[in-house]
Amino acid sequence: MSTTGKQIFTTLEADGTLTVEVAESAFLQPKGSQVLVRMEAAPINPSDLALLFSAADLENAEYSPGKIVAKMPEPFLSGSKGRHGQRMPVGNEGAGTVIEAGENPAAQALIGQRVACVPGSAFSQYAIAEAAMCLPLGDVSSEDGASAFVNPMTALGFVETARMEGHTAIVHSAAASNLGQMLNKICQEDGIDLVNIVRKQEQVDILKGIGAKHIVNSSDDDYMHQLRTAIDTTDAYFGFDPIGGGKTVDTIFKAMEQVAVSKMSEFSRYGSDQQKKMYIYGRLDLGPTILTPSYGFGFTLSGWLLTPFLQKAGMETVVRMRKRVLDNLTTTFASSYKSKVTLEQMLEKEAALDYRGMRTGEKYLVTP
Repeated sequence: MSTTGKQIFTTLEADGTLTVEVAESAFLQPKGSQVLVRMEAAPINPSDLALLFSAADLENAEYSPGKIVAKMPEPFLSGSKGRHGQRMPVGNEGAGTVIEAGENPAAQALIGQRVACVPGSAFSQYAIAEAAMCLPLGDVSSEDGASAFVNPMTALGFVETARMEGHTAIVHSAAASNLGQMLNKICQEDGIDLVNIVRKQEQVDILKGIGAKHIVNSSDDDYMHQLRTAIDTTDAYFGFDPIGGGKTVDTIFKAMEQVAVSKMSEFSRYGSDQQKKMYIYGRLDLGPTILTPSYGFGFTLSGWLLTPFLQKAGMETVVRMRKRVLDNLTTTFASSYKSKVTLEQMLEKEAALDYRGMRTGEKYLVTP
């Protein structure tokens, strides 16, 4: 037996044609530890957009009901060679009600329960998920529980990573985002100093409203002075950046080095021996990451992804993190949304261009 429902797929051909469409799919009877979830809400996260559209030209795409056909430019076309010709489902996370389950007792126990899940195919009316990756929501609604995994676990993962690497302070750019606000609340609860970098006064106001202490505005004329002061106050030589492209990380390293050099008793042509580390965890800017020779060689730039972190952290840490999320889903880890869209509305030009912009406070929720 199978269940039929609508689902969004994205396909990139070798000639650069990207097709994103709503199509009918058959969902087979779940087996073993699998469950079949009737999806009720799913957030559109930046990590979803990387697969859904990547850098495709949506402005000049062809739009028809439930379908977008666009062109993928270089170097993103050749850089995505591994997915050429593959029709791929989209949507990392969401929430809904378990309607069927495999024979595994843990899966059977979830039948009839509302759960948050990470099926990788959440932009759909139904999805197959692993019972072990389902979080029973109890009285929490699907809309409140839809974003229970990616942003909360990422924000907690940043703090866990800082502790693992011996740091007591963090620098975070694009800090007024939904994830950034969660990170602020976690750091306040855990006694971690957090330097928040934003680019607008209204974003400063958002963070002040939730009690953030160290906020710097990159649009201000004295931005570098603000940043150096915050780093000096907190000893934050460690951070996370979702922008990726451009000189954001370069500027942070430069400020860290300037603070470190100011504390040296004598000059060194090699710069300070203060180790500085930044993780890039997103690509809001798809351009090259620019680094300049202005902070010696005592720096490390790396990538950070949630799944490898969870594998490294171990099950005990993951269980503790998941419990903290569930206990604080409507407070510390609450998400807000600008708009709610159906699967078909998600592929309308106005909506696609809007949520693809990934602007602070303008997240979309899909209600299949």
